[in-house]
Amino acid sequence: MRVITREMREAREHELLSPEATFADQSLGREHSETPDPLRTCFEQDRDRLLHSKSFRRLANKTQVFLAPEGDHYRTRLTHTLEVAQVSCAIARSLGLNVDLTEAIALGHDLGHTPFGHAGERALTESRARYRGIDPTSEEGRALFRHNEQSVRVVRLLEREGRGLNLTVEVLDGIVCHTGKVRAITPEGRLVARADRIAYVCHDIDDAERAGLLSEDDLPTRAREVLGNDSSHRIETMIHDVVRTSTQEGDIGMSDVVWRAFTELRGFLYENLYLQGEAKSEESKSERVVRSLFTHFIGHLDEVPLEYRRYEDAPDVQVADYISTMTDRYAIRLFEEIYVPRAWGMHRR
Repeated sequence: MRVITREMREAREHELLSPEATFADQSLGREHSETPDPLRTCFEQDRDRLLHSKSFRRLANKTQVFLAPEGDHYRTRLTHTLEVAQVSCAIARSLGLNVDLTEAIALGHDLGHTPFGHAGERALTESRARYRGIDPTSEEGRALFRHNEQSVRVVRLLEREGRGLNLTVEVLDGIVCHTGKVRAITPEGRLVARADRIAYVCHDIDDAERAGLLSEDDLPTRAREVLGNDSSHRIETMIHDVVRTSTQEGDIGMSDVVWRAFTELRGFLYENLYLQGEAKSEESKSERVVRSLFTHFIGHLDEVPLEYRRYEDAPDVQVADYISTMTDRYAIRLFEEIYVPRAWGMHRR
């Protein structure tokens, strides 16, 4: 058999990829220098490190949209991440971009999510703001915890018992820029930001329909006419449109027609699913769990595992690090252990 070395892989990238792609041998490097792997490029290494990390495995038991759904086919944060990776890599291959870099960013983009999805993130942010005496609704208050920034903190500081994964600059940038106003420095990072939106809009509709909360007839007619009448066709339409438009414009984009249809569909979901409706009926309970855990651990820092206290950070940072890594069921179990009385035996009559 013939061994394909890292140098050969890097040379092949220059032969096969688009000139706009990010090449592994031109990476901006890592925070801590290390000896290159003899077989894998730096982006392949990053992908593998993320895939084998503890924080990636925990995504399997973190909420996407539906809290504790009854059924095996609803998305979790893990399945969402895999779908983002599939969508973004499909586009990257067609555009001649670096698939390894794209996949690494996609696999790491949501590692900083709290338990219970955005409800948990909101509760943790508000708890930290109140602890610091800041208005939770202010820009300063809202900035205290953002899952994209926490994702970078996870891979830089919290993984591997404080050593971090030592990922490349391009992967870290793509992770932190997958949401918000700042654009990633690489086309691969900008692609993952687009794929994330495509994936969650399409699969959240799919899950809502499975739960009986929405039907195809409820969705905006114009959006369905442009994008399609089921999740598969909508994803296919948007992937093809991104490839076509990006080729024409020289950067990651969507055509005006498809973008308007997508925006209308996403607006419909915010109005009818994300911000209200039955899918949100358990949110107040999950927020109470997160707030209660924060209050408890702020008062009992010695109960926070040492791996989250090794840095000279403020107490609320240490507690936020700990809570944000929890899965839904671990957070519920801790809440029960701390706040729910245990029955120790049956009383005799």
